[in-house]
Order: sequence, then structure tokens, then C-alpha cells
Amino acid sequence: MDDANAIRICQAGDSDAFRHLVERYERQAVSHAVAILGCRDDACDAVQDAFVDAFRSLKRFDSTRPFYSWFYVLLRNRCYKTAAKRRETDNLDETEILVSVSPEQSVEALALEAALLELQSEDRELITLKYLDGFSYDELAAQFNVPKGTVMSRLFYARKKLMRLIGDSKERS
Repeated sequence: MDDANAIRICQAGDSDAFRHLVERYERQAVSHAVAILGCRDDACDAVQDAFVDAFRSLKRFDSTRPFYSWFYVLLRNRCYKTAAKRRETDNLDETEILVSVSPEQSVEALALEAALLELQSEDRELITLKYLDGFSYDELAAQFNVPKGTVMSRLFYARKKLMRLIGDSKERS
């Protein structure tokens, strides 16, 4: 079943068709949420809440748009709400590394993971979407509703910060 059919079936009242969308996009959504929040548990909660939001709002979905682009806006908003709640409760005792650490991992990989977690969430999100998910500058501009030049500028400075943080992390090792 493709997204358009699943959405049409859901809009007609068959909620089981929504499972197709969840199964297709859950992994990608969790990766994006982890990139924004830096914590897998919070990311999974945000993804679940975003899928509930999407299900409730599906009647208003514009079928001319790709589902994930629309869903990503809901997910991003959920992630920022989660981050705001986390700041309010001051519950930032420890942050998870994005990928589980194994003895075989190189110093460079660990430095990259640590540096990514030290970036501001907006920078981490941009870098993740560009380099891990392969979004083009045009896709990023559309996703964030900013001009392509703004995306290029933000990525330039985010990469610069990331490289500085990687260097600092290696020096501490």
C-alpha cells in the first residue's frame, strides 16, 4: 500500500491503514527526533505523540504534499515542546549517545557523536538531515520554510561549530 492510499483509507474511517504510515516512517522519525532532542527515550515519546497528532489531523491533510514532509512539521513541534518541558523540569542529568558505543568504535566516531550532542538542536537537526538523511539544500529550504541561501549559511556555521567541537573532544581524549 502506498501513502496516498493509506491516507485515503484512513480519511474514509479505517484507522488500521494508519499503521502503514507508522511502520514506514517510525524509524526515520525516531532518528530525526533523537537528532533534535539528543535523548532516545524523549525522542520515542515525541514520535509517538506526533503520530497521534497526525492521526487526529489527517482529515486536514493536503494530499498534494508528501506525508512525511507534513508529518515532520508535527514531529519537530513535538520535539521542541518536549525540550521545553525538559528545561522546565531541569531534568538534563545525562544525555545519550546517538549510537550505542562498542569497543571497536574509533576515537573519531565517538568524538563526532559527542560533538553532535553538544551542538544546539537546530544545528544538530540541520546536519543530521543533510548528511545522514541526504536532504538537498532545496529540500531543507522547503522543510524549514527559509531561502536556500539561509540553509547554506546555517549549515556552514553548524559544520564550523561541529569541527571545532570534534577537535576539542579529541584533545580531551
